[in-house]
Amino acid sequence: MSAATKTNAGLYDCRDAFSKTLEALAEADERVVAVVNDSVGSSKLGGFKKRWPERLVNVGIAEQNMVGVGAGLANGGRIPFVSCASCFLTGRALEQVKADVAYSNTNVKLCGQSPGIGYGELGPTHHSIEDLAWLRPLANLVTIVPSDPWETEQAIRFAAAYEGPVFIRVSRYPVPALDHKIDRIEPGKTEVMREGTDVAILANGVMLHKALRAAEVLAESGVSARVVNMVWMNPLDVEAIVDAAGTGAVVTVEEASVRGGLGGAVAETLALRRPVPMEMVGFPGFVPTGTVDFLFDHFGLTAAGIAAAARKAISRKG
Repeated sequence: MSAATKTNAGLYDCRDAFSKTLEALAEADERVVAVVNDSVGSSKLGGFKKRWPERLVNVGIAEQNMVGVGAGLANGGRIPFVSCASCFLTGRALEQVKADVAYSNTNVKLCGQSPGIGYGELGPTHHSIEDLAWLRPLANLVTIVPSDPWETEQAIRFAAAYEGPVFIRVSRYPVPALDHKIDRIEPGKTEVMREGTDVAILANGVMLHKALRAAEVLAESGVSARVVNMVWMNPLDVEAIVDAAGTGAVVTVEEASVRGGLGGAVAETLALRRPVPMEMVGFPGFVPTGTVDFLFDHFGLTAAGIAAAARKAISRKG
């Protein structure tokens, strides 16, 4: 099983997989370092700091400087994992992500912690529902959205071995471990989690779990739903998206804005390659303050909400 701590409810915090995997990599390779913005605790890097205090750089609440320091360390031969809340990493430091990391093709690993609405009650300033839309135009920035501790570990290991810029969404929302049929994640390759013929549900991150439950709900009424794990936002598995359209209807589900993220990427692909009825499940705009579960329920990011979107897409088939 992945390097993560299981709770009594059988759920996992993917930040545990992130931190334990990073420690394992650092133990094997002294080039691995961490850079944070006063986020040692929220990144769960206390163990890393205790073992290698000289290999953890805490710049304080200075996210633009943090990304620049990461780029400098990369240029010096290190493998920096730059970790902080995704809302600040991709919002406040977007210019540095663009210029110092992506444009410069620097070997920096950006770890966006607690993305989506992971901070719930802290409200819109801490929600990170725009990050995928902001980063998608950075064509050489590999972007990964893991759904469980195993995929998180796989993403961190991939990033350490890959020569080039990477962004990884690291969720804090408690999730179960999924039954993966693959041995490792490969760049730009999706995983079909459930076969189906009436509609395809394309999801990633936390939403993949809800998409699988939605498929079960649909099956109870005789609807066969394929569920595809879109763990790679960039490179995007275009062929898998086109193949999913063979069901005649597509639904995208993401813990992000429906403007420009996974839904946008899939819509662009289908518009050019294989147009079919499509529905997007995500956040329509700014999200108010509230618990994570309340916000998921309020905006229909639930098994029932996804199933309803699937039925709507199916109803629009020609």
